[in-house]
Amino acid sequence: MIGAFYEDALQGRDVDVEYSDGTVRPLGAERWLRPIAGDQRLLARCDGPTLDVGSGPGRLTAALAGMGVPVLGIDVTPLAVALTRRAGAPALCRNVFEPLPGTGRWAVALLADGNIGIGGNPEALLRRLRELVRPGGAVITELAPPGSPSGVDRVRLRRGGRAADWFTWATVSADDIGPLARRCGFPSVEPWHEAGRWFATLT
Repeated sequence: MIGAFYEDALQGRDVDVEYSDGTVRPLGAERWLRPIAGDQRLLARCDGPTLDVGSGPGRLTAALAGMGVPVLGIDVTPLAVALTRRAGAPALCRNVFEPLPGTGRWAVALLADGNIGIGGNPEALLRRLRELVRPGGAVITELAPPGSPSGVDRVRLRRGGRAADWFTWATVSADDIGPLARRCGFPSVEPWHEAGRWFATLT
């Protein structure tokens, strides 16, 4: 049911994110359909075969494919995968914790747009990506700004009077990525920011 709400959002319908404390914010999925300020510097760091985790409608996957970078997008929403393929990029409808092609051979795993929150367990996610990237490979992740709290929320998607099931989503602040990355097997952490967005490259 979550996927149906997300597909509504991708088709331009108003979908909100409701937090367990009662806070409600627009999902704003339409912003993932076109380039965002800061994307170019992010893409420039994908200097080898790249796995775009939680690729959504594929704006970054398609951009990398257009640059000649070997890339694969993965997402759990069929419409998102279809939109990525329609944009000319390869994509699979797959969960990151399922078997994936190229395991242990990806140069870069990409977690843009807050996707370090997938599954509500950043440590489990980064350990999984450590398995997927090759020796010397990197994870590039987008983070919450310095000073933001890190944590796990229970959230659900809402449209009108309907709501999907609750699920967990994590937020990781740029302040906290270093110790987390090192626990997960990435001893080198390079924080950087661009166009008001905060990132880190983990190697």
